[in-house]
Amino acid sequence: MRLALLHPRRQRPWNPGFQTALDELHRGTSAAVDSLGWTGDFVPCAEVPENVTREIAASADAVVILGGEDVDPQFYGGSTEYRDAGRHEPRADAAQIAVVRDAMATGKPLLGICRGHQLLNVALGGTLIQHLPTTRRHRGSGIGTAAYVSHPVTVDRFTGLERDVDTADQPLCTHHQAIAKLGRGLKIAARASDGVIEAVVHASAPITGIQWHPEHPSVSLTQLTRLLRRLERQRPR
Repeated sequence: MRLALLHPRRQRPWNPGFQTALDELHRGTSAAVDSLGWTGDFVPCAEVPENVTREIAASADAVVILGGEDVDPQFYGGSTEYRDAGRHEPRADAAQIAVVRDAMATGKPLLGICRGHQLLNVALGGTLIQHLPTTRRHRGSGIGTAAYVSHPVTVDRFTGLERDVDTADQPLCTHHQAIAKLGRGLKIAARASDGVIEAVVHASAPITGIQWHPEHPSVSLTQLTRLLRRLERQRPR
């Protein structure tokens, strides 16, 4: 299996701490991909032309859209001013939205993680909660491991995701936004105890969104590998 691993960019000199955190998650992603004997191409979508991102995604067996900056509100009609708003990457957003729509058209398996989960919802016409009133339940107040919180999720037994998520292995979360209105064709597959949507699946396409971080190095060899196997099963035969 060859994966297209889409993320916004490789360097953030204006926010080196955030870059370090994302680099750590990418190492976890690489470890999971390598453990399966697969290959993965990391694509910095804000740094390459959109057609390059789309071509790499089209040539891969499956696509994973990884974490990063908040999705630019222009893509879902949100306010440009909201609590904890940071830098946006509209070029990466546009390219990745195009990839989601390409995947819908071709039946290519796609997994969105954290920002990727939110972006695929936006790509399908959904909206986002721009700052959760319960953010402290979903994001730590420190850096490194202190940026993450762990909490249980309830997975719907009738969405097919239950075989790919072990609820005994609690997720690691660090986010302040979440899905509001669902995108077209998406179904809620998991929620947190405060009602926040933690996972979605598409009713007819092989598309999955996960709000937490299964690619964190401490859990990627268990949590992410299960989800990657899901992509493998979903490949057109």
